[in-house]
Amino acid sequence: MTRCITAVRGTLLTAAAALALGAAAPQATAQDSGPGNWLFVTVTRGETPHSEAPGRLLLCDPPQGHGKAAEACEQLDRVGGDIGRLRQKDAFCPMIYAPVTAHARGWWNGRPVEYRETFSNGCGMSARTGAVFALDG
Repeated sequence: MTRCITAVRGTLLTAAAALALGAAAPQATAQDSGPGNWLFVTVTRGETPHSEAPGRLLLCDPPQGHGKAAEACEQLDRVGGDIGRLRQKDAFCPMIYAPVTAHARGWWNGRPVEYRETFSNGCGMSARTGAVFALDG
């Protein structure tokens, strides 16, 4: 139990240090990933992600990081952390082109996660990715 807490603490400290130094996402390796599921998620306007985009560290044990963390963690758990496998929700989205790029990087069940996709607008992103990128609550 103590080793598990120490490993999780080490992973969180690594992620916090990377964020404090202005890194776009925590750079973890298999050796220091430790147990736990987490993603650093960003949403930027436009088709090209910006390295200085603000983001959130979504932690899933316990769920925290943004206003819909519990829902996001539950959705990710159902698909084994594979954001591309999340089910599309039925939604009536405006036909307005206002592109947003969603990016996630982290670890899920001991495997690295890397996801990036540009959507025509925020409504389309929400319909496709559920609560994972709901950074504003």
